[in-house]
Amino acid sequence: MKIVLLFISTMFLMTGCSDDGNTVSGPTTSSNYVFVACEGNFGSSDGTVYVIDEYGNTSSIGSLGDVVQSVEVHGNKLFVIVNNSHRIMVYDISESGISEPGIEVLTGDSSPREMVVLNDKVYFTNWNTQDVKVLNLFTYQIESSLMLGGLPEDIITDGVNLFVSIPSLALYDQNLGSSVVKIDPVSMSILETHEVGLGPESLLMFNDEVYVARKNYSSDWYTTYYGSSKISGGLVTSSDYGAGVACGGSILVSNNSVYRTYDGGIAPLDGNLEINALGRIGDYGSAIYHAEEINGFIWLGLTDNTVRVMNSSGEEINLYSVGAYPGDFAVWNSQD
Repeated sequence: MKIVLLFISTMFLMTGCSDDGNTVSGPTTSSNYVFVACEGNFGSSDGTVYVIDEYGNTSSIGSLGDVVQSVEVHGNKLFVIVNNSHRIMVYDISESGISEPGIEVLTGDSSPREMVVLNDKVYFTNWNTQDVKVLNLFTYQIESSLMLGGLPEDIITDGVNLFVSIPSLALYDQNLGSSVVKIDPVSMSILETHEVGLGPESLLMFNDEVYVARKNYSSDWYTTYYGSSKISGGLVTSSDYGAGVACGGSILVSNNSVYRTYDGGIAPLDGNLEINALGRIGDYGSAIYHAEEINGFIWLGLTDNTVRVMNSSGEEINLYSVGAYPGDFAVWNSQD
């Protein structure tokens, strides 16, 4: 793969607006940052990463290209996948912010999607090449790949092995894939294949079990079907919610329970993976695009180009204006 190295020349200084609308200017430092991947509009190359410091000041890195898909922090590095521009951007992070322009790694028109870092390597899924590729963090070379026979989406790790969801068998097939594969990252081989039901997308590791958020579509694309599954000790349990359920695609842990985005907020799953609608917190209609738990708070990316932060009672405690379609978060702490 071709790799382009861009020399780091300037330090990105935090400027922007606080969540109360007051303009903040000049250099600042922060002991932690939240990075927000804002996809932008498909085909417009306006994808950005918004940066929120510990004081609520916001700024952005952009434009990064066509569809900023995902962000990941490892040590003092920020990794950004730009899906339709087929590249990974790497930035140094310090208390003063990030260093630009960073390093660009081209992925060869692979359509990269999601990533995880394990043992100083970035493992990332790809639609066009239908594989998992491995980026070496010492050489910044893509050193190997594993073909999967479908379009992989999410990827997580238990610290030893990798787990990858395969929601589609072909591009635009209504999510007719049904498997989650367990991969040995050393030999880059598939150890197990679990059939979990149609459309496995988002994955979550919790208490040594893999939770799966599923979604598939009718042949005319007008009807969406949702479900959840769990892989525990090699056994799969599933629950199908059917059509018309106001269920989103994010799955997360809060208060030691597993939640899914549901009906404008997040709702816990019971022991049978059914949605506890009465336990829902938050009320944002159909605007939720992504949800994660960060430091005990629920961070929501909304389709109105805002990020909302809720406490465990569902009270909104912060609001930030960001770029279009905030779809992923990553956190950096100076003490990590």
